[in-house]
Amino acid sequence: MLNQNDAPIYEALQKFKRMRVVPFDVPGHKRGRGNKELTEFLGQSCMDVDVNSMKPLDNLCHPVSVIREAEDIASEAFGASHAFFMVGGTTSAVQSMIMYACKDGDKIILPRNVHRSAINSLILCNAVPVYVNPDVNNQLGIALGMSVEQVRKAIEENPDAKAVLVNNPTYYGICSDLKKITEIAHAHNMLVLVDEAHGTHFYFGDNFPITAMKAGADIASVSMHKSGGSLTQSSFLLMGDKINSDYMRQIINLTQTTSASYLLLSSLDISRKRLALHGKEIFAKTVEMAEYARSEINSIGGYYAYSKELINGDSIYDFDISKLSIHTLPVGLAGIEVYDLLRDEYDIQIEFGDIGNILAYLSVGDRKQDIERLISALAEIRRRFGKSKAGMLSQEYINPIVAETPRKAFYADKISLPLEETSGRVCSEFVMCYPPGIPILAPGELITMDIIKYIKYAKEKGCSMTGTEDINIERLNVLK
Repeated sequence: MLNQNDAPIYEALQKFKRMRVVPFDVPGHKRGRGNKELTEFLGQSCMDVDVNSMKPLDNLCHPVSVIREAEDIASEAFGASHAFFMVGGTTSAVQSMIMYACKDGDKIILPRNVHRSAINSLILCNAVPVYVNPDVNNQLGIALGMSVEQVRKAIEENPDAKAVLVNNPTYYGICSDLKKITEIAHAHNMLVLVDEAHGTHFYFGDNFPITAMKAGADIASVSMHKSGGSLTQSSFLLMGDKINSDYMRQIINLTQTTSASYLLLSSLDISRKRLALHGKEIFAKTVEMAEYARSEINSIGGYYAYSKELINGDSIYDFDISKLSIHTLPVGLAGIEVYDLLRDEYDIQIEFGDIGNILAYLSVGDRKQDIERLISALAEIRRRFGKSKAGMLSQEYINPIVAETPRKAFYADKISLPLEETSGRVCSEFVMCYPPGIPILAPGELITMDIIKYIKYAKEKGCSMTGTEDINIERLNVLK
């Protein structure tokens, strides 16, 4: 019988530590003895369990004992048919589910405001994207969820598509009508893949939007390290009952390391146990803090911390109330400017700032006094730095014009041009602000003057821009 009190990987490591095994295997630091400075920095307990796969500890690529047992317990906790431990982050989970669904030339329906990992997957497997451009909230300037009718139209126009991918929730907390989209896709024999990176807590708390597994989706990628408390780079990949888990493991093993970190594996095991046993109370506290912060921030004036009032029954079908997403433009500051001020002037590190919004990520480890400090800092920033919003850009999302498949454009012959000279050309690389890692441009998309203006404005405001060969993003690679 499965027991959520058990943590098989953690327990096996504890037993292994008591065995006093002499290491003549990798890693070469030999339980920390060979790297004193690193051991002093990370601690002896950490170095003792930074070990290689061996019989007592199982092997992530082909688990038959403690890892397999941990997978079974995790699958029960998430309501999945199977759960894979992922040590390459949700990036590797997203890539695995797309490569499971799509082969060379297959179509996949997805929103354009996906994380770069999804488009990277298209480059790897040569799937053809059919983008559903999301609606945009013009007040906030953010992309929304997928409209049911837009998805239905894309499916009817592309009956040969193999899958539909849904972001649920988005970085800002917005959810699509996942159950309805799943029903429509399944009626047309398409798989439903869900990038649930920001939805770990949906599985363990009360009164959250529906989970991918409950909605009947086929595969979901879950970032346990985001709101679930595990170590950075650790995630779960969840399977519905129609998925061949044995074949999925083969897909995962195409790109996942053969030297899995037991620090990451045990953190997933321990965090799953904690949430399965105490998740309801943990996330009730998180929501309480988020609701309090929203109320206080909205009373400052200027800022808008948004929530369920945005729901429109379609492209905003539901909202994750644990998210503290805040619109900043009314105080005359871009989100990235508030982000920088919080860090540089107040020693507060939030998740991200973009052109018009910031996100303060609340989860299992937050405290009331930290919330108070954030609220006070935002009030002071408005008083000290607030100004007129005249002349500020507001739109976070620009609909792309797709000219080539991502793979063809990425590997095509290319030339480098100054940014100002690229209008009308087809981009062969990514341009994005990170976080959130949603591309402004992806390989195969047409560069327009609006996009060039947006890139220059984002650079001017201090957004962390990534994806290009030119680290300064003064030049772009385009197709010859």
